Amino acid sequence: MHSYIDYIIAFILAFAVAVLVTPLIKRLAVKIGATDQPNARKIHKDLMPRLGGLAIFCGVVAGFLYLQPQSIYMNEIILGAFIILVVGILDDKFTLKAKYKFLGQLVAAIVVASSGLLIDKFTIPFFGMVELNEYISFPVTVLWIVAVTNAINLIDGLDGLAAGVSTIAMTSILIMAFADYQFLVVALCFILIGSTLGFLIHNFYPAKIFMGDTGALFLGYCISIISMLGLFKNITLFSFIIPIIVLAVPIFDTFFAIIRRVLNKKSISAPDKMHLHYCLVDLGFSHRSAVLVIYFFSACFGFSAIIFSNATLWISLLIMVILLIAIQFIAEIVGLIGKNRKPLINTFKRLTAVKKPQKNN
Repeated sequence: MHSYIDYIIAFILAFAVAVLVTPLIKRLAVKIGATDQPNARKIHKDLMPRLGGLAIFCGVVAGFLYLQPQSIYMNEIILGAFIILVVGILDDKFTLKAKYKFLGQLVAAIVVASSGLLIDKFTIPFFGMVELNEYISFPVTVLWIVAVTNAINLIDGLDGLAAGVSTIAMTSILIMAFADYQFLVVALCFILIGSTLGFLIHNFYPAKIFMGDTGALFLGYCISIISMLGLFKNITLFSFIIPIIVLAVPIFDTFFAIIRRVLNKKSISAPDKMHLHYCLVDLGFSHRSAVLVIYFFSACFGFSAIIFSNATLWISLLIMVILLIAIQFIAEIVGLIGKNRKPLINTFKRLTAVKKPQKNN
């Protein structure tokens, strides 16, 4: 088992490598044409180098080589990470079609699931432990990896947003892993957080480089893996809910995007400018303020997940109800479903409306 000093050294090493390598990756991105062109959907006005996720990966490799965390699943996890990395690099250079990116994510997820790292059980109040057979746990695991990978990718729309939200989510997982003595997850979180923060120095507004799909897909993949190694293994009243709370911002932003596109009779994969970050900017928030607001939301959900993981049944139920109402309320306020679709707010207005007394003639 590693000491606390080892974790700190790994964090500093990953952080330093990411900070130092990012300018080199920036020059490489410009040289090979891995750049982001401004268009109607983009907020930035100038040509921006992407491929920044390669710097995050370099930092992770440095921290990983120092700590050398061990797991029976590690070979397949590393192979899956390389597949995701290659898909991201190719997309940042050539802008792949969605179906090819999805295929790459699917292959990576299948590789991991084939190792035996599966979401094979979780706890439900009143029912206890529910175990899934291989025919169910395998597709559930693949779905989780692909879903989280894409969720992080979809919120990567403002400078520093995906890196910051990912860091907050991983910090929440780190705290719960410490409490549950899951030291493999602790090691991976220290490495990933250090590298992501190192890159964030160059990526926070105004960004000098974008992480691109190389970074967003890689971070999403890593978060899906550490959540499976840690959160789904946590024997709590709602073990299957905790990862969703930790990743509430990207998951529900993706969920509302799907609902919105279905209601508007558009393809689920069709891009739009109605994600949470775009909506906040449209409401008048500055670029930096919108990012900080989403950081705040992410931190609130992370804190809720930590409380949730140790709460009693009724406190857990209360937290879950409050969070669901808050998520729906925020979605309607900012217009995630659509500017005129506000069922919860309209219902609340009807219930609280006071009828004016009629005047007698």
